[in-house]
Amino acid sequence: MATVTVELRNVGETQATMGWAGGHTIVVDRPEGKAGGMGLGFNGAQLLALSLGGCFCNDLRYAAEEMGVIIDTIAVSVALELDGKPLLARAAKLEVRCHMLDGSDPQPVVERAKAICMVANSLRSGVPVSIGMAG
Repeated sequence: MATVTVELRNVGETQATMGWAGGHTIVVDRPEGKAGGMGLGFNGAQLLALSLGGCFCNDLRYAAEEMGVIIDTIAVSVALELDGKPLLARAAKLEVRCHMLDGSDPQPVVERAKAICMVANSLRSGVPVSIGMAG
């Protein structure tokens, strides 16, 4: 079993958080005026939607390579429906535009990406989450 670990720490003189994995960073914050947020980065819902869409974009490329075809362009829009207290993601809808370099039908590549998309498959299966104090 593989494990991916990311780290997050508060950003001095703000209430935002910086997250990183390897040499890549991202800023996490609330909208300006919400619980001390300054709008400096993405909120949790945006990160979830980006994670889903980003994973699917990567899996389109993996699928195309596996199938021996080349994608020319990709555009993915993710709509994440939120509801309740506490706020929960209730549904996600991805709209995919994908054009193949040779003009062929992209549907087989999209179907393969749907089958292997780690984030989408994990959300569908309901990932167990535990939260505890360090140390």
